[in-house]
Amino acid sequence: MDEKNAELLRGRSRAAFDAQAATYDEGMEGDHARRLYQHVVGEVTCAVAGMPAPRVLDLGCGTGALAARLLDAIPGCSLTGVDLSQRMVEVARARLAGRAEVLLGDAERLPFHDAAFDVVVCNDSFHHYPDPERAAFQAWRVLAAGGALVMGDVWQPAPARALMNAWMPRSREGDVRIYSETELRDVLGTWFSRVSWRRVGATACVAVARKDA
Repeated sequence: MDEKNAELLRGRSRAAFDAQAATYDEGMEGDHARRLYQHVVGEVTCAVAGMPAPRVLDLGCGTGALAARLLDAIPGCSLTGVDLSQRMVEVARARLAGRAEVLLGDAERLPFHDAAFDVVVCNDSFHHYPDPERAAFQAWRVLAAGGALVMGDVWQPAPARALMNAWMPRSREGDVRIYSETELRDVLGTWFSRVSWRRVGATACVAVARKDA
């Protein structure tokens, strides 16, 4: 995808989530993400087991609701959130005040040093990224050796996925693509040595990608 179209999609996402920020935690627009929270928290908790002070990065952190759950579930962890939407960042900062750092930023251009985190979390956000390969690389880059990317995202069976992907270029929310299991494994497998994938209900999946130790 050329950069002009990529920036158009980022702009749509930014505007949509700015508009949704005030109601995302209770409204229908955030329902899919909320249904994944418990699964993602469970995977992250397993990934950091035994670490005294794990460093967690939440990509597309939204309102900070998932980040708050992670902080409660993992005593001693430090957490940083990143989101493309200024309004989402403001809501997350208010929710997480004193508990986490929340930055305005792009998952495809992360402003962190290599190996800065032990776990990267990406919940219901990856299907918005215009350059998924670059986003996967950025997650891999900022992870320490042996670290894990934990991702919850949209999933659909093949016929429905084809229809949705044909419609997505017209999406007002900047959606890019719903990935099959094979596609997601291929994108993540470019950088990560081990990728697990499982369905969650009828419309979601959870993937865990491990960086070599």
